[in-house]
Amino acid sequence: MSSEKLVSVGSYVASRLAEAGIGHYFAVPGDYNLVLLDELLKNEDLTMISCCNELNAGYAADGYARANGVAAQVVTFSVGGLSALNAIAGAYAEDLSVIIISGGPNTNSEVENQILHHTYGEVHYGYQREIFSHATALSVIVRHLEDAPYLIDKAIEECVFGKKPVYLEIPCNLAGLKVPPPERKYFIKEPVSHPEALEEAASKAAQLLSSAAKPVLVAGAKLRPFGGKEAFRKLMDASRYAAASMPEAKGIVSEDHPNYIGTYWGPVSSPGTAEIVESANMYLFAGPVFTDYTTCGFSALIKPEKLIHAGPDFVKLPGVTYSDVALPDFLEALAGKIKPNDASLAAYNRIRVELAPKQPLKKDAPVTTRRLFSRVGEILTPSNTIIAETGDSWFNAIKLKLPGGCGFEIQMQYGSIGWSVGATLGYALGSPDKKRVITFVGDGSFQLTAQELSTMIRYALDPIIFLVNNGGYTIEVEIHDGPYNKIKNWDYAGLVNVFNAGEGNGLGMRVRTEGELDAAVKKALAHDGLCLIEVVIDRDDCSKELLEWGSRVSANNGRPPLRA
Repeated sequence: MSSEKLVSVGSYVASRLAEAGIGHYFAVPGDYNLVLLDELLKNEDLTMISCCNELNAGYAADGYARANGVAAQVVTFSVGGLSALNAIAGAYAEDLSVIIISGGPNTNSEVENQILHHTYGEVHYGYQREIFSHATALSVIVRHLEDAPYLIDKAIEECVFGKKPVYLEIPCNLAGLKVPPPERKYFIKEPVSHPEALEEAASKAAQLLSSAAKPVLVAGAKLRPFGGKEAFRKLMDASRYAAASMPEAKGIVSEDHPNYIGTYWGPVSSPGTAEIVESANMYLFAGPVFTDYTTCGFSALIKPEKLIHAGPDFVKLPGVTYSDVALPDFLEALAGKIKPNDASLAAYNRIRVELAPKQPLKKDAPVTTRRLFSRVGEILTPSNTIIAETGDSWFNAIKLKLPGGCGFEIQMQYGSIGWSVGATLGYALGSPDKKRVITFVGDGSFQLTAQELSTMIRYALDPIIFLVNNGGYTIEVEIHDGPYNKIKNWDYAGLVNVFNAGEGNGLGMRVRTEGELDAAVKKALAHDGLCLIEVVIDRDDCSKELLEWGSRVSANNGRPPLRA
C-alpha cells in the first residue's frame, strides 16, 4: 500500500471514535499523549474539551455517555490515568460506555531498562493497564504498530456493545506512525436471544403474572443501557398493571403514563407505592439492581417466591432461570402474551395521596429544601434534564414530578460525591436535543470538583446549578455523624466571577429567603449561560426520607461480624 493512503494511529482512533457516535472527547494533556492529541485534533468531526483535571474529565465522560450513549476521555500515563480511575470505576458500576485512552511510555523504555518520570520508579510499565483491568471490560496496550487497528477496533466494539468502559493505551512513539486506513465500520449490534429460551421464559412469566390477582411492574436502571425502555412501555400498555420505578431508574418511565404510581424505594418510596408493590401477588422487576442503597439497607419487602427478575440477558423466575434472553426481547414477547389486569392500579388509586396545595410565597421567610424543590418543579419542561448529586439531593429530586420527556440522572450505584459537576458538563455537551441541565449539588460534594465550572463557562454551556449550602456532608450526618462532616464555608456564588475572569458569561447568585429564590430562578431562566444559585439553608434541613434511609443503611453497615 502506498504511503499516501496510510493514516496515523491517532488518526485511526479519531475515525473510529467518530463512527461510534462521539462528537466530543475530554482531555488533559501530558507529555505521553501530546502526539496523540495532535492527531485527534486533525479530525474535524471531533471536538476536544479541555478539562481541569483527569477525575473531572472522567465524570464529564460519564455524563456524556448518559446523554450520547458512548464517550471518550484522553489522559497521560500514570499521573493522568490513575487520577481518572475513580470516575471510570463509577462508569463501570453504572453500565456506561466510556473509552479511556491513555498515552503510554515509549515502547523501547522497558526493554532498555529505563526508569521514567510519572511512574513508580521501577521498570515495569504495564501496571496502569493491570489496574484498569479491574474497572473496565477490556484493557489493552498497543505494543506493536501492526496490532494497532485490530486492538483499537476490539476495544471500541467491546465498549459500545458491552455497555462498560474500556482502557486503550497507545505508546507515545506509536501515535504518529502510519497504519492502513480504517474501512467504514458501523457500531450497531442488536442483542440476540435464544428463540426457545425466549419463548419459554415469556410464556411462563405470562402464566405467573396472568394468574396473579394484583400483579405489578417495576422499572430498574438497566433498562436504559440495555435498550429496554420502549419495550417496558409496551408492556405497561398491554398489561394495565400499576408500574413503579426504582430510584435510579427515575425518568425511564414517563410519569405522565396513566399506569405510573411513583418511585419504589422500600420504606422511603413515594406515598402509596411501597404498599402496592410489596402487597402484590407477583411482581416483575425489569433491569433492577438490588443494593443496600436501593433497598434501604436491604429492608425492602421483596420476596423471591413472588419475583420475576428480568436482567440484561437472563430471566429469573421462581425456581428456574433462563439465559441468553435479551431484556427488550423478553419484555416485547411478554407484552404479546399478557392478560390485562388493572387491579393493582385500582388499589393504588384508592389509597393515593394527593399533593398538598402550593403554599403562598413568603418573601422574607428563610428558604427550605422543600420550597427549593417545589419552585424547581414549577419550571421543569421536556427540554430539561435533572442531575442529582449523591446526598439529600437524591431524595428531594426523586420526589419531583417530571413532565414527559424530561430527563433524570443520578449515580446511585457508585455514589461518588462530586460526580454531578463533571457529569453536568458532559451531559450538556452530549445531549442530542440540547436539553438544559438543572443540577442539584451539596456544598460538600461541590468542593471536590468545583473547577469544572470554568470549563462550562469556557465552552459557553448553560446549566442551572442549585448548590445547597448547609455547611457539611448531610448524607453522612444521617448515616453516622462526627466532626468530619463539617466543612469550611466558601463564597460559592462568588466563584463564578472568579472563573469568568472578565471574559465569561457565568452568573452566580446567593439566596437566603423565598423571595430571593424566586427572583434568582426567574433571572436564571432568562440568562444565556451558566447559572449557579447558592441556596443557604439550615444544617439540619433535610428530607424525612434521608433520615429513614440513613438509619437503615447505618444499621446494615453496623451489623456485627458473623461467627464461624
